[in-house]
Amino acid sequence: MTNNEQTFWVVYEKFKPHLFMVLVQVALVLQYFLVEASFNNGMDPHVFVTYRHAIGGIVVLPFAYFLERLEAIDVKSPRGLAKIVGTVLSLTGALIMILYKGHTIQSLKGAPFHLGGKMAHNNWIKGTILTVVSCISWSLWYILQAIIVKKYPAKLSLTAWINCIGAAQSAVFTVLVQRKPRAWFLTSSVELCCILYAGVICGGLLIYIQIWTMAQKGPVFVSMFNPLGTILVSMLAYFVLGEQLHIGSILGVLIVIMGLYLLVWGKEADRDYKSQESFPAHVEEKDCKTQIQTSVTEEA
Repeated sequence: MTNNEQTFWVVYEKFKPHLFMVLVQVALVLQYFLVEASFNNGMDPHVFVTYRHAIGGIVVLPFAYFLERLEAIDVKSPRGLAKIVGTVLSLTGALIMILYKGHTIQSLKGAPFHLGGKMAHNNWIKGTILTVVSCISWSLWYILQAIIVKKYPAKLSLTAWINCIGAAQSAVFTVLVQRKPRAWFLTSSVELCCILYAGVICGGLLIYIQIWTMAQKGPVFVSMFNPLGTILVSMLAYFVLGEQLHIGSILGVLIVIMGLYLLVWGKEADRDYKSQESFPAHVEEKDCKTQIQTSVTEEA
């Protein structure tokens, strides 16, 4: 293996979690657009969630069968401040993209696709409350995964359990709120593709990647890439779907990128500091053992 190849693999191993989390956000963005198209086509949201988890569990379960912390911040150090400022900037940028519109940039007339807005509603209060609850639940889910994966390191099995239990809960809830048997039937290829993609890729592969990355880097590292999904949705909606773009979205994108960079830098600097901090103790302990063995040998 040449020096260039060795350098490439060293860099790849170092930034593999970063690459995985970017790919996770790209895959989730594609799911958002497929889900919107399916909902506009008439698919019931509760049925979608049930099918998604069921397929995810079915796909992951064979692999699981055959193969198988919380974040500390030093507020006095530059790396700790970088993580705090980066988190705040990322959150601020995402909120700006959602709440602040600004001047409208006209949509592209030559966009290849256009999705209808049949599912749009104007109940802002209810939508805001549900969104906040969703964000809190999502955060707790990350933290619980980080705790569980330490005591239950079988990542494939954990992914299968998440999907199977999610499918069971969703099925019970759907039966209670959706009394029409017709809602369980898929009526178009768009709905079928959406469910298969959401189940196999997002419900199976992406959850496993998130759990693996969480075991390597912790829950904060995984969650800090979520604003990247908001950026990708806005850009693709403008260039591909021909939706309008606002100045607030561009401003939010720039702030999110700054925050994400600071957060990644702070995490890496914190990791390097911890490795350097543990290295002298390890060397000192090794030297101490060597001296003891030498003394015993001389006395003998």
